[in-house]
Amino acid sequence: MKPGAVLGLAALAALLADLLGRAAGWGALGPGDRTSNRVALTFDDGPGERTGELLGVLARHGAPATFFVTAPACAQRPDLLRALTGAGHGVEAHGRWHTHALRLPPWREWAQVRWHPRAGEPGPHLYRPPYGGHSPLTRLLARLARRRVALWDVEGRDWTALPAADLAARTLARVRPGSVILLHDGPPGTPELLDRLLEGLRARGLTPALLRDLPPRPIGFRDGLRRLRASYGR
Repeated sequence: MKPGAVLGLAALAALLADLLGRAAGWGALGPGDRTSNRVALTFDDGPGERTGELLGVLARHGAPATFFVTAPACAQRPDLLRALTGAGHGVEAHGRWHTHALRLPPWREWAQVRWHPRAGEPGPHLYRPPYGGHSPLTRLLARLARRRVALWDVEGRDWTALPAADLAARTLARVRPGSVILLHDGPPGTPELLDRLLEGLRARGLTPALLRDLPPRPIGFRDGLRRLRASYGR
């Protein structure tokens, strides 16, 4: 096969991995029962300098959450990792490096997927790829490592510069029973956004739960199409 054809096939595989794995999320864990009153709050990237504020807001509302943590952050802030688990929140994996899967060679992606902050404890062990990014190997490596890829159906977009009130209104407009809400442990506006979200969820009769208690379900065809539209701004 000519080098150009090989490169073309590799590019097609990468495009399909991004489209089907990240954007649509088909087969990954996503929202739970749509007839339940439960929703799951999830935070990527910590623990870090914002973790203490987030824990304070969650404690004030009596709400549990699930934190997808990275290996470097856990190594730098073991006290905060213990604070998360001590407060009863869920802790799952967000990787050894905060790097998109397409930028990792296979042997590094294997190490990325295998790492988990609770590797010595009973499963299930969830893994959320940084940026939700998939390579053509991500799902296979996760299966071999006995990890379940966990995504979301609602983004808080707390990495933008919009005011917390606007972000809360936009997020709540997309939340449905069973939703998994993506936030980040890091942006300065996230604690205020979280406070407004928890007030809004309570007003709608929705109760935060640990992601494992939602429980999340594999993303099917319709939810995958909905994720595709949201991923591309519709």
